[in-house]
Amino acid sequence: MDLHLTDARPTPEEREAVASVLGPPESAWEGADRSRIGLEGHVARGGLRRAEERRTLLLPALLALQDRVGWISEGALNHVCERLGVPPAEAYGVASFYALLATEPRPARVAHVCDDLACRVAGAEALCRDLEGRLGPPGTPAADGGATWFRSPCLGRCDRAPAVFFQQAGPEPHAWSLAPTTAEQVAGVLAGEPWDRLAPPQAPLPQAELPGGREAFRLLRRVGVVDPGSIDDYRAHGGYEALRAALELGPEAVIREVKDARVLGRGGAAFPMGVKWEAVARQPVRPKYVVCNADESEPGTFKDRVLMEEDPFAVVEALTIAGYATGAERGYVYVRGEYPLAFRRLGRAVQEARARGFLGRDILGRGFSFEIELRRGAGAYICGEETALFNSIEGRRGEPRNKPPFPVTHGLFGRPTAINNVETLVNVLEILRVGAEAYAATGTPGSTGTRLFCLSGCVERPGLYEVEMGVALRELLDLAGGVRGGRPLRAVLLGGAAGTFLGPDELDLRLSFEDARAAGASLGSGVVMAFDDTVDLRDVVLRIAAFFRDESCGQCVPCRVGTVRQEEALARLARGRPIGSRERELALLADVWRVMKDASICGLGQLAPLAVESAISKLGVFDGEGA
Repeated sequence: MDLHLTDARPTPEEREAVASVLGPPESAWEGADRSRIGLEGHVARGGLRRAEERRTLLLPALLALQDRVGWISEGALNHVCERLGVPPAEAYGVASFYALLATEPRPARVAHVCDDLACRVAGAEALCRDLEGRLGPPGTPAADGGATWFRSPCLGRCDRAPAVFFQQAGPEPHAWSLAPTTAEQVAGVLAGEPWDRLAPPQAPLPQAELPGGREAFRLLRRVGVVDPGSIDDYRAHGGYEALRAALELGPEAVIREVKDARVLGRGGAAFPMGVKWEAVARQPVRPKYVVCNADESEPGTFKDRVLMEEDPFAVVEALTIAGYATGAERGYVYVRGEYPLAFRRLGRAVQEARARGFLGRDILGRGFSFEIELRRGAGAYICGEETALFNSIEGRRGEPRNKPPFPVTHGLFGRPTAINNVETLVNVLEILRVGAEAYAATGTPGSTGTRLFCLSGCVERPGLYEVEMGVALRELLDLAGGVRGGRPLRAVLLGGAAGTFLGPDELDLRLSFEDARAAGASLGSGVVMAFDDTVDLRDVVLRIAAFFRDESCGQCVPCRVGTVRQEEALARLARGRPIGSRERELALLADVWRVMKDASICGLGQLAPLAVESAISKLGVFDGEGA
């Protein structure tokens, strides 16, 4: 295809960054120096089909530019388009879609300071005001132009709020998180002070410190025990026994075990994992894919991060079993861009597994071949939606697709695909370890197994907890030490920003899928965020509305417009200046919510009203009594 490029050309370092992903250009058609190649270098091979196959490398190439230079220039974008055969308008659409990619000049060192829900409770607003006093408003160059800072949505460090995520561009790029943090620390790191000495030691699981706490662990039993960088340590603690068991059972028997265990998805949709795997396995089309959705971006959620950082081989093993059961020969792990440690540790785990014969061709001599490729996200909440994630991997804007067709028949690259989040996948190791019958005996008949819950906000011991499905919310809060300082509990946000608020009179709710559904709530991604009587719930609800406005991909009108109208109406109510009257404003909001729920393409627009609606109806927020 003809590419209409501008005259801007890449710098040598930009060429080098792109080549680190795509390799050196093979011909002048791909941007090679025409003066240094022979006639052979003017021949283009593969045509449109090869260009489509290589388009999947678009986001990795853009991330490489961001890492190396700190932003994506017009010349660099032209070069990527030449190399991949992607129209510039489409490439720019991808580059401008993600929050962690910059298409305007930006300093090499950037701090992304979380001002989302848990961090707000922990003083993030005061921290940001302090930073504004020290460094200027967000985006202002600091440290002689070499650094800057921005506000950020949730960084998945809610148990140690407030948090900051740093990016350092250059020949040896680096990214890291710091939590908890202070304005003084952020300003110091941006000025060039070493950051590693600032990170305090962390006990990853406060539940493990309680009497009998570690005995409750199933999915977390290796966290804090094994060396996450050692495959030998992993194997010494039961690692790869599940894969061996799967290879003994055979694909159909593995799926039967998963179905008999009645395990439901832990990402929010609660779809039966065994049904999904079986549907993919039955498809005659090849190739097939399995995908691990590790783009954990729901505010208040950090369970998948803990699993990836502390037990990465378990994720690799579980995805390998998924590939074996469904007949896939390739799997992808799409890791959230703000999780650099998880990405590095998973990368090492994949390399170690391949070196030891647990990945690659003829795994363990059983004739089964399987490979795993890691992909890094670039800051887009919407890419947690399964089809948006597929588009992101394929080198397109991370926008959801209409369904049907469903991923089990038309998923990644239009092929049958089984996609599960990290926690859901890791459950298969426990199923094969104890058997489907024993697994299903845990929890409730409709919600089997254990569940990981992310406790944050105003609790004494925030962190990740593993309990049997069906435990009462009150018991879970007690396990975390109750409300901090013994203060009165005002509300609990269950399921994250896309979840619902519960009042103090609802603490006896059993945390199972069926009980939550009956109560008009959702377990979502396992968020349990507590708010005491000192928290301004109006501010919390306004932040939720702002979050969905920012994170809407803009593809469909109900979500694109509805999230804006929701925020505007809430702002008017907060100021005491509704249109007409409070009752009329709420009626307008109800109309907006109805359209969003009924007509949005994906769950973002459909679920964006839930927390706001429950805060108004249950807690009296915005009625003069709610804050």
